[in-house]
Amino acid sequence: MESIYGSNPSTLLKARKVHFIGIGGIGVSAIARMMLGGGKQVSGSDRSKSLVTEELARAGAMIYEGHTASHITNDLDLVVYTIAIPANNPELMIAKKYGIPCVTYPEMIGIISRDKYTVAVAGTHGKTTTTAMLAQVCVEAEKDPTVIVGSLIKNHNNVGSNFIAGHSDLLIVEACEYQRSFLNLHPNMVIITNIETDHLDYYKDLKDIQKAFGELVAKVPEDGYVICNTKDKVLRPVLKKAKCTIIDWTASRIRPKLKVPGVHNVLNAKAVIATAKILGISQVVALNALADFAGTWRRFEYKGATENGALVYDDYAHHPTEIRATLAGAREFLRARQKSITPGQLIAVFQPHLYSRTKLLLKEFANSFTDADIIAITDIYAAREALDPHISSRDLVELIVKQKKVVHYTPQLTDAITFIKAATSPGDLVVILGAGDIGQVAQAVIY
Repeated sequence: MESIYGSNPSTLLKARKVHFIGIGGIGVSAIARMMLGGGKQVSGSDRSKSLVTEELARAGAMIYEGHTASHITNDLDLVVYTIAIPANNPELMIAKKYGIPCVTYPEMIGIISRDKYTVAVAGTHGKTTTTAMLAQVCVEAEKDPTVIVGSLIKNHNNVGSNFIAGHSDLLIVEACEYQRSFLNLHPNMVIITNIETDHLDYYKDLKDIQKAFGELVAKVPEDGYVICNTKDKVLRPVLKKAKCTIIDWTASRIRPKLKVPGVHNVLNAKAVIATAKILGISQVVALNALADFAGTWRRFEYKGATENGALVYDDYAHHPTEIRATLAGAREFLRARQKSITPGQLIAVFQPHLYSRTKLLLKEFANSFTDADIIAITDIYAAREALDPHISSRDLVELIVKQKKVVHYTPQLTDAITFIKAATSPGDLVVILGAGDIGQVAQAVIY
């Protein structure tokens, strides 16, 4: 790898032919777009086609469905791969056999951030929306940033992409905590939205998560900033080794006007306003940009209406706190809407993500549907995990039933589709929730 990169990321230009394993991943795809924009020859593979891979193909990438050793040729200069793939991935194994430099997505982001003024947006929840909000503010303020978001951006000309190609030295990047990925970054500023227990298939407990965030904060130089809620007790241990300036974004009494519903989005926007001020952006510009922010892909994203008139929204929420926040925002939206139409019901359709997360947070999940009138639960989306016979969606359904909520077990996506078509009426609001393939349901039920 040294022969291509050296210690200066500008030497990345020497890599002319690049292959991406897991190119449909939301982070990996952003680097692929960056490479395409730099005139490189880009190829990539993923388990299946998706909106992301289709957009990359249109942009000029060669896309392969499935992982096969034949996708790797010995004239490649570089292979970038997602940390989600196993070590025995046939493409990764043959690339290493050929001696091709192989780096993970987090390592690549770290290399890119070395010579950039990097604003890293971290947190258990809300980092995607906060990153996208800050991106819109900085674009409107003509800061010309390079941006990598963990979802597709709606507000810019490059709809269908999670990447904005800027020409300044400002890099705004969503910083993922999974497997301590964000420690590859070289941040000048870090926004922390919140910290909560998650990714317990990797982290031991909350203290382990706090330690990782503390290591990220410690990387910020003396002339840098950490923007967070200093009143949050969970964050206090994280800030102990900070040598930079700490800004409390909760100090502002400004309540921005937003198109996207929910108190959680107001808090995200407040963090952005505090960051914008540090970046020299006027409050007026920041507030106007936030007022125009239309959200991102699969973050309370309006998909359309069912044949009988129920509105359908799709959301990535896959943690109890995220589900509560999304449904609270949906309830707020429904109340406002009911002033002019026949009152309807809030229907939540949830696909649990990972056996480990479902097992460890089972009670929290059961308590997260307070705002829903009707609930449907599909089978667990295993993602990177092997089958765990000791946990199932039926366990979650049984706990929700004990709370005297109306809940249906719809194991397959086809069952969920049938349920929605039969259960909804005009005025209802359907929210599809989950980080797996549940988004297909939203598309299938709209008329």
